[in-house]
Amino acid sequence: MTHNQYGLKIKINMSAGTNYVDAIMPFGPRLDNLLGCHNFYPQQYTGLGDERFVAYSQKFRHYGIRTAAFVTAPSADHGPWPISEGLPTLESDRDRAIASQVHHLRLTEVIDDVLIGNAMASEADLHAAALAFFCPYPALRVHPTAAISELETKIAFSEAHLYRGDASDYLVRDTQPRVRYAGQAIPAHDATGTLHRGDVVVVNEAYARYAGELQIVLRELANDGRRNKIGQLTDSDLDLLPLLKPWRTFMLKHVKS
Repeated sequence: MTHNQYGLKIKINMSAGTNYVDAIMPFGPRLDNLLGCHNFYPQQYTGLGDERFVAYSQKFRHYGIRTAAFVTAPSADHGPWPISEGLPTLESDRDRAIASQVHHLRLTEVIDDVLIGNAMASEADLHAAALAFFCPYPALRVHPTAAISELETKIAFSEAHLYRGDASDYLVRDTQPRVRYAGQAIPAHDATGTLHRGDVVVVNEAYARYAGELQIVLRELANDGRRNKIGQLTDSDLDLLPLLKPWRTFMLKHVKS
């Protein structure tokens, strides 16, 4: 069927976890006409789990087949059945902001195309989904603190971040800002107490060699006065933190509290 003269695309289901695609590949299909797509799930609590989703998708990636999955638009309420509980592929995405859903799929590194399952999405949702999809790198959204400085805003939000490869259990580290902004004043503020998972910090000038380094907290730790808390990952994005991988590039996006 993929060798049709009309260029018709044949799409096969990715969500069933069968060996169907394994049976197809020995026959030499035209891969530019063969696509894989996951289901969407109208009923709450029936969407795919994250680990199973990745496992099922990796087989298609192995064969070089283009893949797709669904997100749900919070503004939309129309689907194939008379219920309105969202239409995502992943159950964990059902209540997430649409931008976070798109970044979630991108962070899995197993999905090429993102579809909105329900209708009709608002202009705001379409815009947010498009920005997330076409963003140069996957992004996590951050509520900045009131005390964040102009320089710290620039460090966090103006450029992409590279997750340092020799990774810690406690911190995601981007060390490039400490080189880029070397010698600039970063006085201490919001630098006491306990730092919690998802807190975003910039190392201040009290930690001279490391001043300017951007970090995201992975595990609770005491702040000894040398790390300025400048924000916190949104609730929607906190669970995406484990998907950040060493040597991957990512961005942080400023959102209002």
